[in-house]
Amino acid sequence: MGETVNLSPAARKSGDRTWRPGIAIWLTAVLHIIAVAALIARPQWWASILGVIVLNHMVLALIGLWPKSRLLGANILRLPDAAVRRKEVALTFDDGPDPDVTPKVLDILDVHRAKASFFVIGDKAAAHPDLIREIVSRGHSIENHSRRHSSLFGFFAWTALKNEIGTAQDIVTGITGRPPRFFRSPMGMRNPLLDPVIAHLGLCYITWTRRGFDTVARNPDVVLKRLVRNLSPGDILLLHDRKTGSRRAIVLDVLPALLDKIAAAQLKPVSLPMAMQ
Repeated sequence: MGETVNLSPAARKSGDRTWRPGIAIWLTAVLHIIAVAALIARPQWWASILGVIVLNHMVLALIGLWPKSRLLGANILRLPDAAVRRKEVALTFDDGPDPDVTPKVLDILDVHRAKASFFVIGDKAAAHPDLIREIVSRGHSIENHSRRHSSLFGFFAWTALKNEIGTAQDIVTGITGRPPRFFRSPMGMRNPLLDPVIAHLGLCYITWTRRGFDTVARNPDVVLKRLVRNLSPGDILLLHDRKTGSRRAIVLDVLPALLDKIAAAQLKPVSLPMAMQ
């Protein structure tokens, strides 16, 4: 974890951030120190000591599968107090841009005068740069959701994480001229190596208050209920601006109703940079 990261010029513009390990990282470090001391004092215990270390790493892997956990490091689950006082909620969309779905999402947001943050996949952004610029021109923010959205992301080593996230950072910055400020990992998976990488890239890790599971659900009403249950100022809501197979993207049915519910609750839908002011 102490490896020096060679940042690209675009990544350096976003600013290095201090890495603060989570409690699980500190406990793991202490456990390893104790294990080394025990091994020196009682080498015949090597099998038991190894078993404890393996168990510790299994626990870390399980923690990484818990999207809302803060045990591995900082994790933004809600907006700051100032945004709560302004009665703001953050709309976030993952996995785009999609040339069929994203423009329709943008039109719906325009009708409701709502702003949002789009966590884009780097390779998709590179394939549709005009759509990325269109998102920004309409007042929304572009954030980092990795380069390829690999299903194995949670198991990536240091170099793979650095390349996956740093490349996406460079792609977006090259298109928009502004480096993303926030990173959301694919499927919310992380491992102990992730936080120092995003800290060097100047990114803040963020998940959500609640999500609609709109890529797996078939009923828009079910998705909507998940998103508006106990809806309150400071919430971060997660949807996806992409199709699932050949089916119509449920977000196109859910989003207008969601924005109506937000307005009825006298809340203001904003992008993450707006909420963090």
